[in-house]
Amino acid sequence: MAVPKRKVSSARQNKRRSNVWKLQAPALARCSQCGSYKSPHRVCPTCGYYNGRKVVDREA
Repeated sequence: MAVPKRKVSSARQNKRRSNVWKLQAPALARCSQCGSYKSPHRVCPTCGYYNGRKVVDREA
């Protein structure tokens, strides 16, 4: 059974883990009704439409 001969330094350990914590930009989709950007699969916060139907009443 393979056993490490020396302790892995914290710098080397952190280098190995550095790829895990990358942040991703939030996914955005255009609203088909008003054209503003919104999160996909969510009601548009600007106009209140989802999937071509009015779901929430938004008053201008």
